[in-house]
Amino acid sequence: MSKLKLAYILSLRNAAADKAGQHIEYKGEKQYMMSPLEHLVTSLNETPLGDAYSLETVIYDDDEGSIKDQEKLKDYGFCRQPGKPWILPQELFVKGGHIDDLFCSIPSTYRRLPSDSPDRLPSKSTFEKSLLEKLVAVEADVVVLDGLLVILDKLIRPQSPFYRKIVNIHPGITRPDTPYQRRGATATLDALYGAQGKKVINWQTMETESTPAINKTGASLHFVDSGIDSGEVIYDLLETHIEPDDSIIELRWRNFNKSLFPTLHEGLEALKNDITVS
Repeated sequence: MSKLKLAYILSLRNAAADKAGQHIEYKGEKQYMMSPLEHLVTSLNETPLGDAYSLETVIYDDDEGSIKDQEKLKDYGFCRQPGKPWILPQELFVKGGHIDDLFCSIPSTYRRLPSDSPDRLPSKSTFEKSLLEKLVAVEADVVVLDGLLVILDKLIRPQSPFYRKIVNIHPGITRPDTPYQRRGATATLDALYGAQGKKVINWQTMETESTPAINKTGASLHFVDSGIDSGEVIYDLLETHIEPDDSIIELRWRNFNKSLFPTLHEGLEALKNDITVS
C-alpha cells in the first residue's frame, strides 16, 4: 500500500520559545525539550506509523528580513549553524536522509506590513500561493501545522485541494463542550492561570477574573477551519496535571510528553484511513 505523503509546517520562532532541542530546567533537574517534529520523525522511524506516512517536506514561515523574527530567533538562527542551538538534534534522519534536507523556507513576509495596509491581503495571498505550490509539488496528502503563527485562509476553503487535509496539533483541548477548553496562542498560559482559579480577560493589562480552578490540560489534533482552533477534533487527550509551582516551560514540557505527543501519534493513526492517497 502506498504511503500517505506528509507535509509539516511550523514557525521556528515558536519552537525557539519552547527551547526545542535543548535541556531545560525542570523542578531542579534538567530535561530534554523534544519538539513535536522530532517526536514525529522518531515515530516514523521506529513505529508502524512509518508504514502509513512518509515525511516529504518541513516548511517554516519565519522571515529573515523581519527584525521581530530576527530577535525571536537570535539564539537559534534560521537554520542549523555551528556553535548555535537548533530545534532538532544533529543526527536525525528520516527516509534515509538528513532531516535538514527537507526544510523549506516560505516566509510570511506580509506580517511586516501594518494590519490596515492595502498591500497586506495581496501579500498574504502570495504567501498562501507559495505554500500551495510547494504542497502540490510534493503531492502532500496530509498537512500538519505545528505552532504556525499565521492564520491560513484560501488553503482551507472548500474549493482548495487541501480542504480537510490540513490538521493542527494544539497544546490544549479545543472541543467546545468542556470546561478544559484552551484555544488560541495563549493555551498554556490560560491553563496555568486556570489552575489558580483565574481567567485573563485582558492580556494587555493582565486583568483577571475568578473562575473555578482547573488543574488539568491536554492536547488536540484537529482539522483547520476559518476559526481559532475551532475545527473538528480528530483526537485529543486530557492527561496533563498542572502543579501549583509550574513555570510555563515546565508545563509545556509535561504537556508535550503526557498529552501532545501521544495525541499527534494517535491522531495520525486515526486519520490515515480517512485520507485518499494522491
